[in-house]
Amino acid sequence: MVSVTMKKRISFIFLTSALLLGLLVVRTAWIQFVMGKELQAKAIDSRLRNIDVKAKRGIIYDRNGSPLAISVSADSVYAVPSQVRRSNRIDEIVNALSQVLELDKEEVRDKLNKKVAFQWIKRRVSDEKIKQLKELDLPGINFVEENRRYYPKGKLAAHILGFAGIDNQGLNGIELTYDKELRGVSGKIMIEYDAAGREIPNAMHQYIPPVDGHSLYLTIDETIQYIAERELDQVMKIKQAKRGTIIVLDIKTGDILALANRPVFDPNNFADYDQGTWRNIAISDAYEPGSTFKTITAAGAMEENVVKPTDRFYDPGYIKVGKETVKCWRSYRPHGSQSFVEGVQNSCNPVFVTVGLRQGKDRFYKYLEGFGFGQKTGIELPGEATGILVPKSRAKDIDLATMSIGQANAVTPIQLIRAVAAIANDGWLMKPQLVKEIRDYDGKLLKKIEPEPVRQVISKNTSEELRAILETVVSEGTGKNAYLEGYKVAGKTGTAQKILPGGGYSSNEYIASFIGFAPADHPRIAALVIVDSPQGVYYGGQVAAPVFKNVVLDTLRYLEVPPEITGEAKFMEEKIIVPDVKNKKINIVTKELKSLGLKVQVEGQGDKVIIQLPPAGSQVIKGSTTILYTQDENSDQVVVPDLTGRTIKEASIILSELGLEMAPQGSGLAVIQEPQPGSKVDKGTSVRVKFLSPNEEHHEETIGP
Repeated sequence: MVSVTMKKRISFIFLTSALLLGLLVVRTAWIQFVMGKELQAKAIDSRLRNIDVKAKRGIIYDRNGSPLAISVSADSVYAVPSQVRRSNRIDEIVNALSQVLELDKEEVRDKLNKKVAFQWIKRRVSDEKIKQLKELDLPGINFVEENRRYYPKGKLAAHILGFAGIDNQGLNGIELTYDKELRGVSGKIMIEYDAAGREIPNAMHQYIPPVDGHSLYLTIDETIQYIAERELDQVMKIKQAKRGTIIVLDIKTGDILALANRPVFDPNNFADYDQGTWRNIAISDAYEPGSTFKTITAAGAMEENVVKPTDRFYDPGYIKVGKETVKCWRSYRPHGSQSFVEGVQNSCNPVFVTVGLRQGKDRFYKYLEGFGFGQKTGIELPGEATGILVPKSRAKDIDLATMSIGQANAVTPIQLIRAVAAIANDGWLMKPQLVKEIRDYDGKLLKKIEPEPVRQVISKNTSEELRAILETVVSEGTGKNAYLEGYKVAGKTGTAQKILPGGGYSSNEYIASFIGFAPADHPRIAALVIVDSPQGVYYGGQVAAPVFKNVVLDTLRYLEVPPEITGEAKFMEEKIIVPDVKNKKINIVTKELKSLGLKVQVEGQGDKVIIQLPPAGSQVIKGSTTILYTQDENSDQVVVPDLTGRTIKEASIILSELGLEMAPQGSGLAVIQEPQPGSKVDKGTSVRVKFLSPNEEHHEETIGP
């Protein structure tokens, strides 16, 4: 008979067993039904290894379909460390890999000793080295095909294209901005291994192919880009400049036809270059534009009717704004009385300061903001700057004065060319574009990017009037070096002192620039040339204007824009032989010269011509100025002539004919004289004249034309 104690023990054991069994059933059910999928995935993951197969990045083309960035196949080497160690040949494998792939032995050994299922040894290896490794048949060493980004044109358009990294990701330029469209969708290779890390024969092998990325068609033209970079390299070499930028823009559409910066890098080997060369200074760096900005001042003032082309101004070499004095760039020889058109031709600071002050702060900022300064243009590149504007709330008259001549505010090159292109485009401001189309890997059009007008800043009438004025800057003013045979060109020079890092302006470093468009009557393209810190002569009209001329002339010819008149007709129309007018009455001579199409400038108060410049028989362009020196025969005093720009020989002849002596200093062309032009002195007085050669610098504490 079972005792009570025994029954209790049996019951306890039974209940305990039942409880444990119940818990086991619950746990089994939990694992099977609740966590089943998760654990199954982990089990598969433990025996399956995925190798990513990167998609080919889409091709980047220029506007005509020429490839600028492509993807090429290259094998990469990876290891399964457990298989390498199990082969007991690790020393042999380390030596082989380090020798063929030119890697450090200890670095390779560390990779093979890692407790991981997959380890890259080296990515994107040359075909020759892959062949050597495959012939060695090293256990645990495998290969997978990957894609490498290749830029077939090397440095061409580097700052537009940018570059892509080793993992197929865009890191800079268009490659970064359109990375999502270009990179595609990666594929996978799945291989099944046993618990010991060995590949299972005839086991599950799955290949999921990648989907290649979309392709881009840019707005830039490979040929125009080459022209811009060729001319930029040339001026950088000749002038030993620190940096430079050229932008060529389609005025009607806002398409960027070329954008070049120096220094530059090769995107195929971008890591070998200093990171400073990666910077796209055309959109990322702001600078004080100097006189090129006077086009904006003129546009706003003309639109608001605060100035007319016929308005007269007087330049004594400076202008007072409150307690401050703003000098003209040619303060050593003031422009004197001039019309507004002549003020633009001469890039006269007092004229533009006067116009800016007339316009007033509210109206000035209306056009400053209307033309897009102080805000991003929206160009499809990373790192665009907004520029720096003097806050309207604290802008004073002196700020307005300096802003009117291109100082105080800092703008980016892309902002400036967009604004000037708007002046040429009947006042319409366009968004600058770099991408025209996006197509899939089969060439099917996915998206066409249309030109995008932002707003009309000035009227068509103002645009036409200002275009005509800017054309005279090239034909008659400071921009003569940008003149193109057969085409009318409108533009503006600029010579700005560089801002010092701690504030203030440099006394020996300048930014030379020229901005303009052509043909002036029916504008097709705009171009901006900036040369930072040129050595020797630094004026925009002498440094940047010739570069602009070469770029625009070759571009117009490439685009098959027909010349307006032939070179021979232009020559015959504009060249005039200067007649001999010495000892003739000044009133008769003036009529004679004007009838020939020449301008006349009279020096002195006599009624007969003593000296004429250019000399008789000289061949000059129609519209050129002839200077006539006169002398009052009944007076013992002489009016001192203006000798600026004359050679020592010319100055000596002029002074001698007038009965004056010369005390020369230096050589080259006259830049300063004492007494000042227009002064009355006794005959026999010695005139001190300082001459400088064209390669010497004559510093002024202001910006130049």
